[in-house]
Amino acid sequence: MKRPALLIPLLLAGCALPGPRRPAPESAAVVPPPAWRNALPTGGPVQAAWWQAFGDPALTALVERALANNLDIQTAAARVEEARAAEALSRAQLLPQVGGTVPETQGQSISALGTTARSAAVQPGVTLSYDLDLFGRLRQATRAARAQLLATEAAADTVRLAVAATAAQSYITLRALDHRLAIARDTLASRADALRIARRRFETGYTSRLEYRQAQAEYAATAQLVPAAELAITRAENALALLTGDTPRAIDRGVTLERLATPPIPDGLPADLLRRRPDLFQAEQTLVAADRSLDSQRAAMLPNLSLTGAANLVLSTALAQPEVVFSLGASILGPIFDGGRLRAQERGATARRDQAAFAYRRTALTAFREVEDALAGVRRTGEQAQSLAEQATASRGALQNATNRYRAGYSSYIEQLDAQRTLLNAELSLAQARADRLNSYVALYQALGGGWSRSDVAAVTR
Repeated sequence: MKRPALLIPLLLAGCALPGPRRPAPESAAVVPPPAWRNALPTGGPVQAAWWQAFGDPALTALVERALANNLDIQTAAARVEEARAAEALSRAQLLPQVGGTVPETQGQSISALGTTARSAAVQPGVTLSYDLDLFGRLRQATRAARAQLLATEAAADTVRLAVAATAAQSYITLRALDHRLAIARDTLASRADALRIARRRFETGYTSRLEYRQAQAEYAATAQLVPAAELAITRAENALALLTGDTPRAIDRGVTLERLATPPIPDGLPADLLRRRPDLFQAEQTLVAADRSLDSQRAAMLPNLSLTGAANLVLSTALAQPEVVFSLGASILGPIFDGGRLRAQERGATARRDQAAFAYRRTALTAFREVEDALAGVRRTGEQAQSLAEQATASRGALQNATNRYRAGYSSYIEQLDAQRTLLNAELSLAQARADRLNSYVALYQALGGGWSRSDVAAVTR
């Protein structure tokens, strides 16, 4: 859905009404931080299929399936249809109301000769009524309904973006769990070898029972990681199946966690990209709707002029030929005394407008925060993953040295045990850091309303 650029309209024009009109609070205005990002134009459309940047066909298919079948998206689409119906109903109030009637009457009359005659008459007619809306009460209500429709459509886009981001993050988490399960199984295989060696050394009397018991305990501690990872994988698959509108099922896998691509990010991102966020557009249109509703409520305090007309064709057995009857009238209705009801409604509409203004400011500030959090997450988790990769490499070499020393009889089993635990923790932490980094990319795409186009990236000075 193509949307106009953000207006940030916190001081909207009102109707000509007696008395001062209280403006929206100035504190609701939103100004981007001056040193936030490079200011760039946003001419190109948002990159819709941002999930393709990770280079995994299975991820792409999963996200597209979620967008097609997710129940939350379908519910949001139904809300849009309801808002369209409300907007159409509001527009209908501006048009003349035409109706038709076919009343039938029967009666009797007594002549001078004393005879009684029965007569029947049918009067089909057309009635017309039209509200001139001199002070814009209906027009402002229609504009409010239109703004509310745009806000509802933006809310549906927010749901779509959230579903796509959740599907991508859940898939990345699933691949991280697969990697954790592979690490647990590989570690369990190495623990089995260590246990077999410890048993043989104990049975030959080369070592004490202590080392054998330690090997057994370490093998059991590693073995429990496998069912725990399998349980987490099952739950993640079931959650993804629900997200795609399916019953619990197995989820197709694509590339491994290490091979998922990391999209390039420019050194600075334009603040105008936040205009593409559907939740920000929703907050803006909610503010517009509240302000138009306030205008409509203020116009309701003024007199209202309505025109009415009717035309009837009289068909009666008492008449030699049909007769046509016309009527035309006008009415002016204005409040004289209502006990303060209209004033109270006007104050309530003003308070709702102020609430919408502050909600818009909060949404805008939240958008800046989410972008900064996502950028910091991409940067810091990348540094963390690099350090953990170096730790895992060093721990793998230390384990090899400790194993060789233990088998040669130069060191105790506790050195090899410590090296095994260090390597296992480093590999599990590395898998989690890689998943966190990829999820930070997804969060950045979501925070920017769907990512950025190539022209935006090319325009940024690195």
